[in-house]
Amino acid sequence: MQLRIDHSSATPPYEQVRAQIAEQARSGALPAGLKLPTVRALAEQLGLAANTVARAYRELEADGVVETHGRRGTLIAAVGDTAHRLAATAAAEYADRAHRLGLSQDEAMSTVHDALRLAYGA
Repeated sequence: MQLRIDHSSATPPYEQVRAQIAEQARSGALPAGLKLPTVRALAEQLGLAANTVARAYRELEADGVVETHGRRGTLIAAVGDTAHRLAATAAAEYADRAHRLGLSQDEAMSTVHDALRLAYGA
């Protein structure tokens, strides 16, 4: 696993770690089932505080990219199925809330498009 931290970047180090691991998992460079280094080991390797790496791992777990199995460690999850399932759940929750708020379908879609443009930088 190759990670690089740009200390001059405006992006916080935990987010750089999270984004790089997530991308490598999605691309298959980190295959499902691969055991990640311990928080302490990766923190030492990258010259970061252990809490920084722990936060990245927590966010990766919340996103379904990794699974933590106690003494077995943190493993890359089967990302495709989990990511799509989590995205579908979030979309359904948004649709329900937008409907309850009285937004029309066009208004709800416009809001989604705006949020996606912001998230993806497009």
